[in-house]
Amino acid sequence: MDEKITQESLTKSNKTKYRLAKSMKKCMQSSSVESITVKQIAENCGLTRQTFYRNFLDKYDLINWYFDKLLTKSFEHMGQGKNVYDALVKKFTYIQEERTFFSAAFRYDEQNSLRQHDFELILDFYENLICEKTNNFPSKNIHYLLEMYCYSSIYMTVQWVTGEIVCTPAEMALILVDAMPEKLKNLFLKLEILN
Repeated sequence: MDEKITQESLTKSNKTKYRLAKSMKKCMQSSSVESITVKQIAENCGLTRQTFYRNFLDKYDLINWYFDKLLTKSFEHMGQGKNVYDALVKKFTYIQEERTFFSAAFRYDEQNSLRQHDFELILDFYENLICEKTNNFPSKNIHYLLEMYCYSSIYMTVQWVTGEIVCTPAEMALILVDAMPEKLKNLFLKLEILN
């Protein structure tokens, strides 16, 4: 993903963050997330631990930041007239391009995990989208349906990225759209964010 971002568009801080993310990806090729140290990440890209900690709280914060960049890009499509399915295809395409990184990151399920971070991001995204389209916060019932749907989506994403489900990004997106609770699906159709 970092090759797609022009150098001119990056601030010095973001350049450093991308260097650290690239280093983390390299470390993840041979080590589990749990065993990688901040010192390894920093030294691998010629930076200091202090520089790392000026940019991130810990290695999981780095993983979550990198994932935020990916998720933001995929869900920007809805703001450009695209729908949930298209945004999910984009998200899974980015994840597939960085499969080694995200496979390792999604395996970790403890404090500050990518699984929890992804859940919070997509739940907030859907709730904010509903609020934006209706000028109202989602009802409690819709909120609970969204929570259930988002947790299920994360579970399926982990299964897919770790190779337990084998399919294309488009097929994975279709699985998630098809699994959407009927009440939620009807709302998204009404809001014109689902075909």
